[in-house]
Amino acid sequence: MARQIREKQISPVEVASTHLTKIERLNPKLNAYVQINAERVLREARDREQAIMSGRELGPLHGVPISIKSSIEVESFQCAAGTCLRAGIAAVQDAPLVSRLRHAGAIILGVTNSPELLMAWETDNLLYGRTNNPWDLDRTPGGSSGGEAAAIASGMSAGGAGSDGGGSIRVPAHFSGICGLKPTPGRIPSTGHFPPSGGPFALIGVVGPMARTASDLKVLFEVMQGPEDGDSYAAPVPVRWPNEADVRKLRVGYFEDDGRTPVTPETRAAVQQAAEALTKSGFQLQPFRPEGLDEACQLWKKFFVKVGGMLIAPMFRGREQDESPILRQFLDWSAAEPELTGQSLLDAWIRRDVLRARFLRQMEKYPILLCPAAAIPAFHHGERSWQIGGKTVHYLDAWSYTECFNLLGNPAAVVPVGQSQQGLPIGVQIVGRPWQEEQVLAIAGALESECRAWRIPPIS
Repeated sequence: MARQIREKQISPVEVASTHLTKIERLNPKLNAYVQINAERVLREARDREQAIMSGRELGPLHGVPISIKSSIEVESFQCAAGTCLRAGIAAVQDAPLVSRLRHAGAIILGVTNSPELLMAWETDNLLYGRTNNPWDLDRTPGGSSGGEAAAIASGMSAGGAGSDGGGSIRVPAHFSGICGLKPTPGRIPSTGHFPPSGGPFALIGVVGPMARTASDLKVLFEVMQGPEDGDSYAAPVPVRWPNEADVRKLRVGYFEDDGRTPVTPETRAAVQQAAEALTKSGFQLQPFRPEGLDEACQLWKKFFVKVGGMLIAPMFRGREQDESPILRQFLDWSAAEPELTGQSLLDAWIRRDVLRARFLRQMEKYPILLCPAAAIPAFHHGERSWQIGGKTVHYLDAWSYTECFNLLGNPAAVVPVGQSQQGLPIGVQIVGRPWQEEQVLAIAGALESECRAWRIPPIS
């Protein structure tokens, strides 16, 4: 779109109007957007068109219409993060990543739905209601960036920004047949996100790009990345795109299951297909399952589930009627976890650092890992367990493939590769070493070129 706009093949007004028309047609069925401002969108599109006519320098996203998860501040748009506690609260300024996207020429169409306070892999809440998957309206597009994934997959947005504390970018990307990147904490500033990333949450929670293709992820990443003082993990890491020869030297270790949570046969086949595609493309691949994945998931539960409940439960004292059923379920799971004391939290934090060091030593031989994004494809609304290979997979365990890398701080991308017997998309996950997003995106691009698996959902 950006290229065609620069070459004057299409106009920003034409592109914006087309997206608004699609939103008007599809959003009542999907409920991906919770707020748009068509008048503002068209005004900004006319401004972008005028910039082209006047010969001004254009940014890499000039005139491209995008969306933003409603937990990230977009000036004058609601930033409720799906909770009645924040109903009517609008952002007074743009989050840094949103400012960077605007500076690059992007037009913000609106903000998208999430589960209440982002604590679920299914997007539903009392404030805005349920979001549906564009591949099957009876299924979820995932969470917590489910509205974002549904908007992008259905063509109601060209791309955008989500957030991820336990798979919240990667699982919706996998469920919806698009691409998503969870960066290293601090590579893209999380300033302006609610709930804020601080303390133990800063270890695991990030913001990142979502789009239909890996090449689009690359463009969004380049615009959004860079240090910012409000992010406690920010570091001045320059963008370093590897050349093709260096990319081909990267050894890739792949595993079809983590030895903890079984995956569906189609998920296993997708990883095998991806491994074969990368081998065909000239990469060196070896079966390799790193040690420590199970411990990483157990520690992630302490930081996300237990600490999350400790932070959220007090917000609802006296307003328990405002808790969505999904959040109530999460708080019950949190309460059932062993109590955290100062000593046990400190122990868990130190165990995490020791485990991370051991894990990164294993990645010296295999700086890229290829594995499932989740145990299952998109599930029906309300489901909480599944039978796979004669075993019961429970809700929190189905996302072990993403949770562990939040705990360890690795960048990871999801790219669509296969499909289930029901025709649902299946993505695979590409994991790199911290601060090596460029390597991850380079591998993602190579895999996408071989598989060419992106498809248009039936609803579109």
